[in-house]
Amino acid sequence: MGTNVNAKRFCRDPRVTAQRLLWSSQMSENIEALKSLHTALIDSRNGYEEALEDADGKGLTSLFREMISIHTDSADALTQLLAGYGERSDDNGSFMSTVHRTVIRIRSLFGNLDSSILPGLIDGEERILSYYDEAISASSLGSSERTTLVTQRQTLDRKISDMKRQIEVAA
Repeated sequence: MGTNVNAKRFCRDPRVTAQRLLWSSQMSENIEALKSLHTALIDSRNGYEEALEDADGKGLTSLFREMISIHTDSADALTQLLAGYGERSDDNGSFMSTVHRTVIRIRSLFGNLDSSILPGLIDGEERILSYYDEAISASSLGSSERTTLVTQRQTLDRKISDMKRQIEVAA
C-alpha cells in the first residue's frame, strides 16, 4: 500500500508534470514539423506529376521523373516515421497541390516545360529545404530519424545544385 502512496505523490510532483508537459510539447512540435515536410513533399510531387503529363515526353521530362521519385521516396519514409508516433499522413497534399498543377498547366499552354521553368522549380525546392531544416532541428528526434531527414535533405540539395548547373549551361 505504501508503494501506491509514493506513486501518487510522484505523479503529483510538479517537476514531473512539467517534464511531461515539455516532452509532450516537443513531441507535438516534432510531429507538426514532420507533417508539414510531408505535405510539402506531396504537393511538390503532385506538381511534378502534372508537369510530366503536360510535357508529353519533351523538355525536362527526365528531371520531372527524378523529382517525382525523390519526393515519393522521401514522403514514404516520412509516412513511416509518423506512423512510429501513432500519426497518419495525408497523401493528398494541401491546397498548394492544386496551385502547382494549375501553374504547370498554364505554363504548358504558353510554351514548353523547358529550362525556363528551372528558377521556379529551384525556388520551390529550396523552400522544401527549409522544411527539412525545421524538422531536423526538432529537439527530440531520435538519431535514426535525424539521419533519415539529413540524408533526404542532402539528396534534395544535390538535385537543386544540378538544376542550377542546368541553368548555367542553358545560358
